[in-house]
Amino acid sequence: ALHGQQTDNYQLPLFTKDGDRVEVLLNATTRVDAAGTIVGVVGVGQDITAINDSQAELSRLANDLQLVIEAANAPIFGINAEGRVNEWNRKMAAITGFSKDDVFGKNLVDEYISDEFRESVRQVLDDALHGQQTDNYQLPLFTKDGDRVEVLLNATTR
Repeated sequence: ALHGQQTDNYQLPLFTKDGDRVEVLLNATTRVDAAGTIVGVVGVGQDITAINDSQAELSRLANDLQLVIEAANAPIFGINAEGRVNEWNRKMAAITGFSKDDVFGKNLVDEYISDEFRESVRQVLDDALHGQQTDNYQLPLFTKDGDRVEVLLNATTR
């Protein structure tokens, strides 16, 4: 800012008189006199320590949840609004033989459900995507070997 260039949203640590660290978001702009000569900098800061701490906690919780999903002894999958697989845990992979990489981004109903069950499965999943939970639905899936397995499904909005 002393060279005439404004700085926006610069995060920096500061230490209080007691030695506590706080995170500050700083905006600095050049201060000029009537002749346009740079005479200083005006800085406006905001203590964002609590915001950063909250974001770090949310990130930790999201990571913990991902670990629980991945390591669960129950088959867990997720789909996006278009019905494409966006979650597939180890147990789903063990039951079906399809890895997460095999199924990720593919339409669950079109790719892994037999013709005779596609409409009913699609309805259950669409209902869940619109906030209507379904419990204990027997979901028929095809394995990588072409065998049919049934997974007990509790479908809910994520």
